[in-house]
Order: sequence, then structure tokens, then C-alpha cells
Amino acid sequence: MKLKICGMKYPENITEVGSLLPDYMGFIFWEKSARYFDGIIPDLPKSIKKVGVFVNQSQEEILSKISKYDLQAIQLHGHESVEFCQELKNKIDLKIELIKVFSADENFDFEVVKSYESVCDYFLFDTKGKLPGGNGTTFDWRILNQYNSTKPFFLSGGIGLEEIETIKEISKTNLPIYAIDVNSKFEIEAGLKDKNILYSFKQNLATLNI
Repeated sequence: MKLKICGMKYPENITEVGSLLPDYMGFIFWEKSARYFDGIIPDLPKSIKKVGVFVNQSQEEILSKISKYDLQAIQLHGHESVEFCQELKNKIDLKIELIKVFSADENFDFEVVKSYESVCDYFLFDTKGKLPGGNGTTFDWRILNQYNSTKPFFLSGGIGLEEIETIKEISKTNLPIYAIDVNSKFEIEAGLKDKNILYSFKQNLATLNI
């Protein structure tokens, strides 16, 4: 089970959290976010993949951020079409992962994701809320029983230490959960993460790989 820590903002905190060696670290390039990133990413261990998070932004802007920050993954958190994803995939390095986000609630139609299977490396399921992400609430994971794709996905949406037991239970299913994505539940303030709580979460998550 991989770990992605998203919404990083402050260089010193980025270095501090980077010492925990998460698999992914997310930087939000959507200007309306309280965690909007426009700084300098300090040197990180090579094992950490830097993820750029975008919301209905142009391909030109995305390509610019890939180049500027040497991103290894792109997370599309808006209403990007299959065609948009395909065009972007054709323009980026084959090694760069493309993650398409879907905001889920009890009315979510999982048939929607089927057409994206060939143009994305991973899906990400987040809680449907007022904002594209960072709402701090979980959705009812039981709806994932309706997931009928083999595409691996990131599980997101208000995940904190209190979700560990539920994560352990869902990890026993046949769902292709690739990674857990955390953000707001580990913050001192928007964009500033608590390393100690993250360490505890990561240690608990590691037990799922036994």
C-alpha cells in the first residue's frame, strides 16, 4: 500500500516530511486552493514522486509546471475529458504518471470511469464536496463495492489516523487499492503537516504489507 502526502506548501516542512519517505508528495497548482504552491521544492529523496495537482487548467500550464518542478506524476482534479487526458498523455514523457480524480458520493456512477481506463495510469477517489479536494471528510467506502474496473486507484478524502482500522478491512478485499492519499487531517494549518502524526500513520500503513 503506497502513501501519498498531498498539499505540501512550505520548504522546511517539505524537507521534514520528505524524511519519512512517502511514495508520493503532492503540490497543488490551483490558485484558489489554500494550499496553492508557487515556491521552490527543496531536494527530495529520489524515491519520492512529485505530483502536480491541477483543476481544469490548460495543457500548456501543466506542461510548464512539469518542466519547472520536474514532476513525476500529474493529478487532474477537475472535469477533464477523456480527450484532454489522451492529448496530455501524448505530450508528456511516458514515465510521468497520469492520475484522474473522481469525486464520489452515494450517487456516483462508476461506469463513468470506464472510458478513462486507457488514458490514465491510476484513478483517485475523493469525497464529493464544495471544493475539488481538501474537504476533510470521508465518503462511504462501501460504494467501492460497485467498482468494476481493474485499474489501480488512490483512496482519498479526509483520511486520518482514525481510518486505519477501516483501511485494514478494505485492504482485505479484492479492490485494486494502490495508495492512500492524505492531506488535511494531518495539518497544523493549511499546507503545514505534522510530521509525528504522519510517521505514526505511515507505520500503521506499513503493517498492511505484511
